[in-house]
Amino acid sequence: MAILLGAIADDFTGATDLANTLVKEGMPTIQTFGIPTKDFDPGKAAAIIVALKSRSTPVGDAVQESLEALEWLMSLGTKQFFFKYCSTFDSTAEGNIGPVAEALLGRLGEPFSIACPAFPTNGRTIYKGHLFVGDLLLSDSSMKDHPLTPMNDANLVRFLGRQTTGSVGLVPFEDVEAGSEAIRQTYERLSALGNMFAVVDALNDQNLYAIGEASKDLKLITGGSGVALGIPENFRKSGELQSADGCYQWQPDGRAAVLSGSCSAMTRAQVAAVKDRWPCFNLEAIALDKDKNGVVEKVLAWVDKQDGDVPYLIYSSADPGDVAKVQEQLGRTRAGLLVEEAMGVIAAGIVKRGIGRLVVAGGETSGAVVKSLGVEAIQIGKEIDPGVPWCKTIGDVSLSLALKSGNFGNEDFFTKAFEVLG
Repeated sequence: MAILLGAIADDFTGATDLANTLVKEGMPTIQTFGIPTKDFDPGKAAAIIVALKSRSTPVGDAVQESLEALEWLMSLGTKQFFFKYCSTFDSTAEGNIGPVAEALLGRLGEPFSIACPAFPTNGRTIYKGHLFVGDLLLSDSSMKDHPLTPMNDANLVRFLGRQTTGSVGLVPFEDVEAGSEAIRQTYERLSALGNMFAVVDALNDQNLYAIGEASKDLKLITGGSGVALGIPENFRKSGELQSADGCYQWQPDGRAAVLSGSCSAMTRAQVAAVKDRWPCFNLEAIALDKDKNGVVEKVLAWVDKQDGDVPYLIYSSADPGDVAKVQEQLGRTRAGLLVEEAMGVIAAGIVKRGIGRLVVAGGETSGAVVKSLGVEAIQIGKEIDPGVPWCKTIGDVSLSLALKSGNFGNEDFFTKAFEVLG
């Protein structure tokens, strides 16, 4: 089967979110972590997503890594491309979303693309170019306190315009509501006016399906996973995609655990929901700074004492005030790296001890865990909550793995995850 869609994601959980959307729409999908270093057989996959850890890296590095991923996808004869970023548009005034999108567009030799991070199922909507989280403007939501990418401007037209050398237009809600042909005509008008990108309003899934249909001739689409809802149907209509079920199935085994490094409001609520029910270990950055190896050994010694019938939780999730104090003492970058590195080592240790079902919460934590385990690719299975599926690792490490973006899932996500897997 030809590779119909090739995507580049700026973090690991975001890639899995997109993969989940495509699989639910009947498009068999494989996700890789970086460009595979070994011979790669996509099998029956119609879509491949290259997951990078480029959301919060220096702009130049993010652009270079994304272009390298694009080159690899192009070498596979990929027909259409997708740049996936978070539904809360996690970036800064300098980047990385705009610079990466512009670089990809330039390499493909295309003059125009769209930006649509909307994900209504999880409360992310766009109206008059402004991104909302539930009933709040993005700038009034908990994202204003994000430790790496605090979002203080909900106007995506203005915000993306600061990140790119080209102008940014808007496809307003009334055009989106009018359907795919009206959307496509607005694309053409905005492109003719010299706009490099257009932010697209969207309030519901029906809007997203229409946007996907209108974007069938765009070589590059950028946005959250929601705007990918309509892409598989485009390939079905063209006769290039026959599959109706893209979900991979397997028989899970092994012990169960959760590693949580996210400090988002939802992940903190998910941690709180199991703290009185499961064995828990609080991994503190201050302690890691004093003796990282000693703390990791202490964690693994604690793991050895746990009952194999009950999942356990190892977490560094903390309230914004506590995070700010730690960052003030250690510095933002060092505090984050200490936790990520420790989580990676702990992940390798617990897998050696028989963990076969693992949930990881947080994009940066997921990146560290996957790298430490040496996982290069995954197949996409059952959805747990919107945007988060179970996955099966491909290669030497055999593991059922769920990578959760910090803000995704309901409060019962951790317990529900293992119920869904069976």
